[in-house]
Amino acid sequence: MDEAAGYTGVALELLKRAGAKPGDRIRITRSDGRVFEGILMPRYALSAKPIIVVKLDNGYNVGLRVDEKTVVEVVKTRETILKEAAAGAPAAIPLLEETPPEERRPRITILGTGGTIASKVEYETGAVRPAFSAEEILEAVPEVGFIADISARVVMNILSENMRPRLWEKIVDEVAKAIEEGADGVIVAHGTDTMAYTASALAFAFRKLPVPIAFVGAQRSSDRPSSDAAFNLIAATLVAAKAPFAEVVVVMHGETGDTYALAHRATRVRKMHTSRRDAFQTINGRPLAKIYPFERRIELIDEPLRSRGAEELEVANGFEEKVALVKYYPGMEPEIIDFLVDRGYRGIVLEGTGLGHVGEWLVESIRRAVEAGVTVVMTSQTLFGRVNMNVYTTGRKLLQAGVIPAEDMLPEVAFVKLSWILARTSDPGEARRLFAMNLAGEITSRHTVDLYPRWPH
Repeated sequence: MDEAAGYTGVALELLKRAGAKPGDRIRITRSDGRVFEGILMPRYALSAKPIIVVKLDNGYNVGLRVDEKTVVEVVKTRETILKEAAAGAPAAIPLLEETPPEERRPRITILGTGGTIASKVEYETGAVRPAFSAEEILEAVPEVGFIADISARVVMNILSENMRPRLWEKIVDEVAKAIEEGADGVIVAHGTDTMAYTASALAFAFRKLPVPIAFVGAQRSSDRPSSDAAFNLIAATLVAAKAPFAEVVVVMHGETGDTYALAHRATRVRKMHTSRRDAFQTINGRPLAKIYPFERRIELIDEPLRSRGAEELEVANGFEEKVALVKYYPGMEPEIIDFLVDRGYRGIVLEGTGLGHVGEWLVESIRRAVEAGVTVVMTSQTLFGRVNMNVYTTGRKLLQAGVIPAEDMLPEVAFVKLSWILARTSDPGEARRLFAMNLAGEITSRHTVDLYPRWPH
């Protein structure tokens, strides 16, 4: 690495004068008298702006504007820090090691869909805007440059609540293109609100997959002190570059601090909190892996469905938009089912109560829907556990009416799966057969007691 990688102009001169290189702990005394201390980070994006990037002791990067009167001092060299760490001394800031030169650096493609990949702070104005180019990403989160060679492009720029099945198809195409171009892993930056839907869609669309696809987002924007954007992106980059599995996963904070992230299987994950950094949880299963970004370590928790490099890419793209996800509520009228049938909907996923029930007055409307060729699926609002429609009378009536039980699938996963299936077949019998198959880890055959969260943990 160049001694002052990415720096130019005044910033480069100051660093050369101090003999500072990335990884050194430096002290910057600005002309306004303010003093900052932290680890010098490289600027992978060449820029003439007089800014030096340091990682503060709280773990966040900050860009400091400098001028000719700024004083830069090396407090401790990188080599000394590493020697002390090897001897057991606690490090104020965990460091990422550069990929050894004899190793080929993984090639990672980041695709932006409108969620913030990383936010670029304009240090002159304090404004924050999304950073979509590879150069901006590396400048905002330089740690990812230690892990892989990054390329990035924008697929779309929408709020995640505006995601639609036809846009899932576009993302599938772009991910497939990146893999065909030689990417060792793909990151999809996505808004958190509907990220699990899109990730699930890709899990069904990629029938065979040679590399990981990691969805990532941020619960809190990077202009906030508690932002999770950089941490999540570093974790997702590690998964895309180094994970031994080839699956579609959602990579987000595993706890409220900056200790580890979790890789959740796409067909098992749900956003469970509006604002917590660890909002995403695996339901009816275990996360696939635990990621320690600053240790560059991935710890498998569950058995992968696919191993990296074991398969050739195979894509089955396409989703039927005439599928509805309907939450049952007390007093729900049959006209809702009738309306969907009359409007030409080909599939209905019901979020029933408990083991998979709705009011018995809906049974006849559901029967007419099935007789009209509509595929009707039953899930449970409880999320945890499994649908069992053989226990009570209403459940048995629904089975007799032709309703398909969704086992232990999340309602939104059942919705995505049915959308994918109905784009493949118009035969209700074939749709039923495919829905009963475990296609992407969406069905767990056996539940153990530890899969249900309890308090205290």
